[in-house]
Amino acid sequence: MQKVSLLITTYNVKEHLAVTLKSIQEQDYTPIEVVIVDGGSTDGTVELIREFAAQYPDAAGGKVIPMQAAGADNHAISVRWISEPDRGLYDAMNKAWFMCSGDIVAVCNDRLCAPDALTKLVRAIEQGGAGCIGAHSDLVYTDGERVVRSWHMGEGRLADGWMPGHPTLFLKRQVYEQYGTYDISYRCAADYEFMVRFLKDGKNRLAYVPEVLVAMFYGGTSNAGLGNYLVSFKEGYMALKKNGVPHPFLITVKRTFRVLRQF
Repeated sequence: MQKVSLLITTYNVKEHLAVTLKSIQEQDYTPIEVVIVDGGSTDGTVELIREFAAQYPDAAGGKVIPMQAAGADNHAISVRWISEPDRGLYDAMNKAWFMCSGDIVAVCNDRLCAPDALTKLVRAIEQGGAGCIGAHSDLVYTDGERVVRSWHMGEGRLADGWMPGHPTLFLKRQVYEQYGTYDISYRCAADYEFMVRFLKDGKNRLAYVPEVLVAMFYGGTSNAGLGNYLVSFKEGYMALKKNGVPHPFLITVKRTFRVLRQF
């Protein structure tokens, strides 16, 4: 079984984090490495992290722990975490990446909807054949119990405005090693720019699981108000242009219409 590293970034989100951690504990897949980078929370988030980490053998004290693969037990969750100031979401995500040791890596700041979510995504990667570097699925954005948006992007091409849902994206470790981490100069769209980097040439493929496997907490960086939508539009255009993708403005318009259809 390949180790899956789930990267969690937090800052004063105790209630959401509790939901995320519970959904991870309910997974039927092993081994799982949970890497939490907290920005210095003051709302009890750190205490929650400490309580969670104390349940597993290679976690202690709020410091980066030398990886022990959960002792000799691959059926346990292993935990590594820190709490310290950072330069924003994407800086925290980069920190989490450098702390992780998994074969497959995913950012997991939301709720895994089914206990076999990890199993299905890992299996899709393993069965994806040559050129398959990861997998993604459908997701929903939720406000409490209410579904605000449904993301059913399926399979497609960047040139048509398609993009995978980043909260569902599971990637082989070598993707980060080859293409680098998140560009922290972006305020809202560093995840999109990261995906453009390894998808732009069409050489890398993502397996697609046509099921809702992630419920995202509504109000993320790119959907928190009109101002952030405009920043996201501008940064999406910049990401395409930076990476030499033809017709960046047209693609950005197409991508925007695809997003609007989700509501």
